[in-house]
Amino acid sequence: MKILFTFIISMALAAGFTSCGQSYHEKQRLSIRERMRLASEDSAALKIATVPTMDCLPLFIGVEDSLFQKAGVDVHLRARGSQIDGDTLIAGYHVEGFVTDLIRAERLKKRGIPLRYVTSTNAYWQIITNRKARVKELNQLSDKMIAMTRYSVTDYLANLAVDSAKPKYDVFRVQINDVNIRLKMLVNNEMDAIVIPEPQATTARLLKNSVLMDSRDKDFHSGVIAFREKALKNKQRQKQLQLFLTVYDAVCDSINKYGTLHYAKVIEKYMGVDNKTVKALPNLRYNHSSAPREKDIIRAQRYWN
Repeated sequence: MKILFTFIISMALAAGFTSCGQSYHEKQRLSIRERMRLASEDSAALKIATVPTMDCLPLFIGVEDSLFQKAGVDVHLRARGSQIDGDTLIAGYHVEGFVTDLIRAERLKKRGIPLRYVTSTNAYWQIITNRKARVKELNQLSDKMIAMTRYSVTDYLANLAVDSAKPKYDVFRVQINDVNIRLKMLVNNEMDAIVIPEPQATTARLLKNSVLMDSRDKDFHSGVIAFREKALKNKQRQKQLQLFLTVYDAVCDSINKYGTLHYAKVIEKYMGVDNKTVKALPNLRYNHSSAPREKDIIRAQRYWN
């Protein structure tokens, strides 16, 4: 009887181990198939690199509310902390488009990456100084550190500020690519000044830091969404782009109608700011997709000539 019992237990355990083994391998096969499916979907989707800034809000809303998907276009966002990461993604053919500025984009074009500007954006940048640095005028930046990122409109504006003010001593431009890290360095008194977009600029102002320069006062509209020309030669991509822009325009209308506060949760989620910042945002208007002004493109091109 003991022998029979031992035999039954042994068979049950063996069956259990076999079942577990089959289940594990089956799960592995399913996992591989799932990864392949997701990779295939991602390859077919319209991929766009974004940064946690207000010019990306229509894209964030379009994805968060499934508006792109409902319109028949699958849009996958590659959320990054800095525009330079977007450069890497576009140059490496990992995305079809990216949210950037004309200074960056014209540099990439000069380096042999053909781009098409599908729309300008409402992006603007401010030079904000640390309230503890006691800097109230641009010429007081003498011997101070200003955080920006190379090859971008922040670099352009920092140079413009220094050249126009002619401070007595050097101004040290420190490359800090991530916009939220740039803000934290100002808040933590590690930087005397930063060049920053919205909504990070609003957070900085709420903390009693002073604005020394605003790009809007320089009549330079630099924000754009650009796509690789090569990607848009594909007819399917062309169709995706048209649907994308249709949804983009509709979302811009919605933001203008209901205000940015209506989308507070989206802003907080995708941009990493608190509700106090969202409530303090200036009245931002979002325009339908339209090409950047020719004079802005020429201005950016001259920066590299």
